[in-house]
Amino acid sequence: MPKYEEVHFVDTKQAVWNYSLFSDEDVHNFQNGTHYTLYKFFGNKQIEVAGVKGTYFAVWAPNATALMVKGNFNDWSNETHALKVRQDSSGIWEGFIPNIAAGEVYKYHIHGYQGVKLDKGDPFAHFWELRPLTASITWQTEYPWKDALWLEQRKIKNRTDQPYSVYEVHLASWMRPDKNNEDAYNSYTQLIDLLVPYVKEMGFTHVEFMPVMEHPFDGSWGYQGVGFFAPTSRFGHPQEFAALVEAFHEAEIGVILDWVPSHFPYDAHGLFMFDGANTYEYADMRKGYHPDWNSYIFNYKRGEVKSFLISSARFWCEQFHIDGIRVDAVSSMLRLDYSRAEGQWERNEFGGNGNIEAIAFIKDLNETLYRDFPYIQTIAEEASDWPGISKPTFMDGLGFGMKWMMGWMHDTLDYFKLDALFRPFHQDKFTFSMMYYYDENFMLPLSHDEVVHGKSPMLYKMPGDDWQKFANLRLMYTYMFLHPGAKLLFMGNEFAATKEWNYTTELQWDLLKIESHAGMKHCVKALNALYKAHPALYELQFDPQGFEWVELNKRDEAVIAFKRKGKNANEEVLVVLNMTPVPRHDYPIHVFGKKVWKEIFNSDAKQYWGVGDLNNPNIPMHSQEEKGEWNKLLLNLPALSAIVLK
Repeated sequence: MPKYEEVHFVDTKQAVWNYSLFSDEDVHNFQNGTHYTLYKFFGNKQIEVAGVKGTYFAVWAPNATALMVKGNFNDWSNETHALKVRQDSSGIWEGFIPNIAAGEVYKYHIHGYQGVKLDKGDPFAHFWELRPLTASITWQTEYPWKDALWLEQRKIKNRTDQPYSVYEVHLASWMRPDKNNEDAYNSYTQLIDLLVPYVKEMGFTHVEFMPVMEHPFDGSWGYQGVGFFAPTSRFGHPQEFAALVEAFHEAEIGVILDWVPSHFPYDAHGLFMFDGANTYEYADMRKGYHPDWNSYIFNYKRGEVKSFLISSARFWCEQFHIDGIRVDAVSSMLRLDYSRAEGQWERNEFGGNGNIEAIAFIKDLNETLYRDFPYIQTIAEEASDWPGISKPTFMDGLGFGMKWMMGWMHDTLDYFKLDALFRPFHQDKFTFSMMYYYDENFMLPLSHDEVVHGKSPMLYKMPGDDWQKFANLRLMYTYMFLHPGAKLLFMGNEFAATKEWNYTTELQWDLLKIESHAGMKHCVKALNALYKAHPALYELQFDPQGFEWVELNKRDEAVIAFKRKGKNANEEVLVVLNMTPVPRHDYPIHVFGKKVWKEIFNSDAKQYWGVGDLNNPNIPMHSQEEKGEWNKLLLNLPALSAIVLK
C-alpha cells in the first residue's frame, strides 16, 4: 500500500469523506503518460482513515459532471455516495467511504457528457463478479509469495539462450469437471493439481495462458477484456490465481500471459464511452474502431491511457510474478490502414501508414518492463515484415524480446499439407525461413489460431492414410523442435486432437486410450527432453553460428539435413529429415569433421506409434579423402521420419 502522499480534510458527517492518495506529481505523471503504477492509487483500497476502516475509491472520468459509488451497501442508490472531483483538471474522482470492507460489489454511476447517465465497472478493480453479472468487487491482490528461488533461477531459465518451450492453454477448456457443461470450470486451486503436473510431465519450460483478464463473453476466449487488472473470477479469486502461478514456479515452469492492449469491447459496463465520451478510445473512428473484431482501439496519444496500459502490464509482473507477456495483435496497433480500405484511414504526419503514438507506446512499454523486471520476456504476435520488432529501442527497434514467426508457421503447414509426391517441387518453401530467421528473435508458434474456424486440427492437415498422418505430424513436430528458435504448441496438439478446438467443451482426453495418440504425446514429451538435454539446440538458437545446412541437393528424394551447434563444437547435432513415405537404406549424408555419430532420436520409434524397424544402432562411416575432412555417413531413414544424430 502506498504512503498517503496527500490527505484532504476529513468530514466525518459526509457519506463520502474527502480523501486522496494522489500527490501533484502523481497527477502530473498520470497525465503525461509516465505513471506506471496506477494500480496503487486508482480502483478501491481498503484502508483506515481517522481510526475508521473503509474503502477509498478513485476513478478517472474527465467528462463526468457527477459520479457516485453504488452497491449493496447503499441499496444501489444513484445519489447517496458521491465522489469528489479533484480541483486540478485531472478528471480524477475520489473519496473514502467508511465501513466498506473487501468483498463488496459496486459500480460507478456517472453523470457524463451531455447529460448521459451510465453505470460502469471499475477499470482498476482487481476482482469482478462472475459473468453475466457485471459489478466490480472491493478486493486487493496481496499474496504471501514463496517463489523467491524461482525468481532467482529465472535470471537464467528465462533467457533466450536457454530452452524455451511453451504450452499454450485456454484454462476453461483444457479440462472440465463436466465436459458437457460449458459453465463447469476447474478452479485455479484444482488446476494446481491437474495442469501443473501435466505441463511438468510433458517437459515444457513455460506455460502460456490465453487471456485470464476479466472478460464478459466466453466466445471471445478472453481477447475482449474489461478487467485489465483482474484475473477472471470464473476460476476463483486473485489470491488463488497467484497460488497457481506460484505452483508453476515451484515446478520450475515460467508463466506467460496473453495481454491485449490493442482493443476492447463495447459492453455497457466496460471502457467504451466510459463517461459518455471517447475517454479511452480514439474519437476519430478511422483510428478508434476495429472492423475485424467490432471493438474499439485505445487512444495511444492520450497520456492517461498510456499510463493505464503500461500500469496494467506492470501490474501482472509485479503483483503476480508473471515471467512473460505475449502482446496480442501488434500488427493492428502499428498500422493505421490495418484491415481498412483506401479512404477509411488517414495518413500520419509523415505521410505513412504507421501509428506514431502506438509505436511510441510500445517502445515505452518494453523499456519500462525490461527496466523494472529484467528477467521477463515480452513477446509480440506480429504477422508482417515490420522491421525491428525484437530489436532494442536504442537500435530503433520496438524492444520486444521475441516475435511469433508467422511466416515459418504458414510455410511449414503449407509444405506438410502437400502430398509427398509434390514436396520435391516445394523445397524452397520449406527452407525459406532461414533466409530471414536472424532478422528477429523468433518463436515458432503452432497456436490456437491454427486449429479453429474450419482450419482443421493439426492431424488432419497432414496428407495420406491414418499411419501417414501420424508419421507426418511427428515429423513436423520434430522439425519444429530442432529448428532454431523458441517453441509454442497449443493444448491438444501434443496428442493429435481429431477435432478443432472448441472453447465450450474440453480436450479429447479419451484419445489417449488409443495407441496412436498416446504415442504422439510420448513423442512430444521426448522432443521436449531432447531440446533441453542438448545445448546445441538452444545455446545459439538466435545466433547464425548455431545452424548449418548439410544437405539441400536431394530434392528428388525430399531428404534434407542440417546441423545445430552450441558453444562447444563437440556438442553439435545432425538432423536428417525424410519427407516421403519411402524408406531409404544406407542413404549417404556427407558431414565435415566428426567421424563417430550415434542416433539419439528417431520419430519412427515404436513408442511413438512408428514402425520402429529402421534405425541406426551402428552408423557406417567412410572417409572422403579427396574432400579432406569430409566423411560419408550411411544412414537408414524410415519413411516420413526425422532422425537426430550426435
